[in-house]
Amino acid sequence: MSEKNKLSLSVQYPDTRLATVITRPKIRRWVQAALLAPAELTIRFVDLDEGRTLNRDYREKDYATNVLTFAYNEGEELSDDEPTRADIILCTDVLEKEAQEQQKSVEEHTAHLIVHGVLHAQGYDHMDDEEATEMEDLETEILATLGIGDPYADQK
Repeated sequence: MSEKNKLSLSVQYPDTRLATVITRPKIRRWVQAALLAPAELTIRFVDLDEGRTLNRDYREKDYATNVLTFAYNEGEELSDDEPTRADIILCTDVLEKEAQEQQKSVEEHTAHLIVHGVLHAQGYDHMDDEEATEMEDLETEILATLGIGDPYADQK
């Protein structure tokens, strides 16, 4: 494994509904594809109640969202060998609903959300149109390497 992609990964399933479908090896592959530097990450699958509580308590938005990224060294200048540290929280209820609405498989949508979360952990954002375009283009490129189509194709 290259130093660039050195990864310490913890996967938690307090909401177990996707544990047999979205397996640790798949998650590791998706995370690795989006890594630009070493990382220590936790991927956690939660239910609607926990997703809502976290979004409310940390973002002051009283609803569950598909993915939350808690980047612990956000804004810090990291040396080449110092890992990005983050927790990436996926709300099973929201991601399943979105996958159905967008007519995508749960697996493909989860891969997209994990790639999205990993990019956030590494400092990418989508606060303005230019940042959003850059992040979406990078997500599309990464997902293509995984054999997953452009998640933004319907919006273009």
